[in-house]
Amino acid sequence: VIETRGLTKKYGEVNSVSNLSIHVKKGRIYGLLGRNGAGKTTTMRMLLGLTAPSSGEVKIWGRPLRGNERNILPRIGSLIESPGFYPNLTGTENLRIFADLRGLKSSRFIKDALEVVNLPYRDKKLFSQYSLGMKQRLAIALAVMHNPELLILDEPINGLEIALLADDIGIIDHGILLEEESLEELEAKNGKYFRFTVSNAPTAARLLESRLGVQNIQVDNANGLTVRSPHLDAGEAVRLFVEAGLAVSDAHLYEDTLEDYFKQVTGGEGIA
Repeated sequence: VIETRGLTKKYGEVNSVSNLSIHVKKGRIYGLLGRNGAGKTTTMRMLLGLTAPSSGEVKIWGRPLRGNERNILPRIGSLIESPGFYPNLTGTENLRIFADLRGLKSSRFIKDALEVVNLPYRDKKLFSQYSLGMKQRLAIALAVMHNPELLILDEPINGLEIALLADDIGIIDHGILLEEESLEELEAKNGKYFRFTVSNAPTAARLLESRLGVQNIQVDNANGLTVRSPHLDAGEAVRLFVEAGLAVSDAHLYEDTLEDYFKQVTGGEGIA
């Protein structure tokens, strides 16, 4: 559905997006993750023809975007920046203006779009009286009102929630695509690990290595250690510690989250 090749955008000497090649498959939700300033919005603006790339190519449905905007863009719904809604009109009246501009004659388009976002049709409340959440929902209603085949939404949800929705994930940092995989593939990389709190963590680590042949042991502090070994028998490990005279106050199995993986890949702070 979307393919970019070497997509690059420069502002002066600074690369906002560098040699970006992404692949969005039909029927799947693609989550592009990155911190503020990573290049997400610039990428989406190039996908919609709002910003011309410095180099590289955008293909949508297998056709180059440049030169085919009139045929391609009407089939896309987008929310990149807040729409210019009129504060003195209701939500329905605002959507009717955009419907007229798009040649959508039937009021069914407006009704259906408002129903999708759970806003009332022909409500008397003016847009200026809307809460922030209602304003965001009206903007999404505008994006879906013409029944687009493709939706491009900038910051539609908190990055921490994307794992609940996305099928495929791209991780972008400083304009560079670091990862692009299915969520299943990323979850397979997110290993399970044990954390133990014992009276002497260095001694516990030596016991696990010498007696059980366990690798990937990290001594966190005097009393804590992390073991990244999915086949470790935690009960056997605890028995080993106790038999050696160590006091064990905690033993838990954890699993990396998408947030954890994002930090590992980007080498910094989390998504949000």
